[in-house]
Amino acid sequence: MGIPEKITIKWTEYVKYRAKLRSYKIALIEHIVRYSEERYFDTVTQRMIVIGKHENRLVLVSYEKEENDIISVTIHAASCQQVNFRLKTGRFIYETYYTRSVLNLGVSKHLIFC
Repeated sequence: MGIPEKITIKWTEYVKYRAKLRSYKIALIEHIVRYSEERYFDTVTQRMIVIGKHENRLVLVSYEKEENDIISVTIHAASCQQVNFRLKTGRFIYETYYTRSVLNLGVSKHLIFC
């Protein structure tokens, strides 16, 4: 399950800069955004979050959805402790049927990487 191929993933200049700075490969980041099942809604930023493994690092990608496009906002390394804390405090919530229906995706309610 993932983001349908008809949806285009667009990279902001900031994400390209962060990727280069941290030695992240855009192809691996795109794979995470498109196929990772660990997805949340960030109640503080009001953005969607996807988490996945980039080589040996856990990364968090924040993105927005506009029509048939996913626009990446930022990417950074994360820890399981950070993700679990944000879940416990309510900052991150599991995607609901509402947020997932925007992308026509199923709902996953389990941690994959943490």
